Amino acid sequence: MKPRHQRIALALGLLAALGAVTALVLGAFSSNLVFFFSPTQVQAREAPVGRTFRLGGLVEQGSVQREGVQVRFRVTDLAHAIPVRYEGILPDLFKEGKGVVAQGQWRDGVFHAREVLAKHDENYMPPEAAQALSQAAARRSEGASAAGSP
Repeated sequence: MKPRHQRIALALGLLAALGAVTALVLGAFSSNLVFFFSPTQVQAREAPVGRTFRLGGLVEQGSVQREGVQVRFRVTDLAHAIPVRYEGILPDLFKEGKGVVAQGQWRDGVFHAREVLAKHDENYMPPEAAQALSQAAARRSEGASAAGSP
């Protein structure tokens, strides 16, 4: 084989290896990418079915039901509420009316959480959850003002 052909074969081999490594890295990245959705977005079917994502909002008052280590509750953004099922020990700061972010999958009309995170002090809320709550409150006030005007 001529030196020119050897260089071309080496360049093609390196290009193929680089392509394979890039495909593996992008595949691993996309499978570990987790998006945040509000209850309104889930209700509007913007959230993926059967894929992991995060659901955030407030734990609806009076919705927590405990059966051993299985807990059922509803997460709301003040516009819509989504039922959540979780099996495990909840964080100490998990309470009704407080902020929560759950990670899991949407199946059969219920969000099956694998992980539940509660806000850690009075001033903290994940930025995505705070934005979803403020947008829901704005929509609610727009709806109330539109209903009240002649």
